[in-house]
Amino acid sequence: MHHISLTARAKINITLDVIGKREDGYHDLKMIMQTVNLCDNIFIKKTDTGITELVGNKKFLPMDEKNLMYMAAEKLRSIYGFKDGLYIELKKNIPVSAGLAGGSSDAAATLVGVNRLLQLNATKQQLMDIGKTIGADVPFCVFRGCALAEGIGEKLTRLHPFPKCFIVLIKPRISVSTAEIFNSLTENNRIHPDTESVISAIKEGDLVKISAGMKNSLEQVTIAKYPVIEDIKSLLCENGALGAMMSGSGPTVFAIFNEYETGLNALKKARKQFGIKEAFITTVYNEKSEL
Repeated sequence: MHHISLTARAKINITLDVIGKREDGYHDLKMIMQTVNLCDNIFIKKTDTGITELVGNKKFLPMDEKNLMYMAAEKLRSIYGFKDGLYIELKKNIPVSAGLAGGSSDAAATLVGVNRLLQLNATKQQLMDIGKTIGADVPFCVFRGCALAEGIGEKLTRLHPFPKCFIVLIKPRISVSTAEIFNSLTENNRIHPDTESVISAIKEGDLVKISAGMKNSLEQVTIAKYPVIEDIKSLLCENGALGAMMSGSGPTVFAIFNEYETGLNALKKARKQFGIKEAFITTVYNEKSEL
């Protein structure tokens, strides 16, 4: 095998609970994470250059050692000592800095792809452990599917497959600093989801209960700074969504729909009303090995 093509899928947070701040400055989290089928496309080829070369379709993205994909490839090189060069090409479709783990998913796909291409024989758990040193979301992006994530997001427990539905993703034309949102968080301005009840609803396949239980501890902090997020949520719910919530620290809003046409109609209305460029309708992705 001289080359490999992979898909790096986005994630959404069905729930996100900030438990508290740790001594190391990070926050302990408890959240349900779900992979969706909006994806970046990655092509990796062996070369005889002995170096890692990145190219991509977005000029504003760094294609050097600052890129998480480069970090992933070089982490594997340092651990396994391979001499091969790597040509990695990224076609970016997932919005950047959107709360969808696009960069983390690209890094995870690089770990998986280089492992397969060079036959390094690393296990999934080993790749997840390496991923943790690159970014908190990378282990989940290797794991994929539907999972309970704890710690800083690296402690993962497989959940039952998420029921089939359509997911609308709307990214407003704003940028959010994750660090700023976490630093603004207090016990008074955050809510705590009932994660266990949502896990039960997922097991039952009940989209109505899941949607009713969706809560994000960071949401009110981000909305206070960017009220358009609440406006987008309201529009989606008024146009047939079972529920809508901000993913991660934002600013992307996702909504759950039973029917494709209903979701597409809501997407079009949000795009028109808010001048949205990055709007998508997709489906959930469940790993074949899920319970």
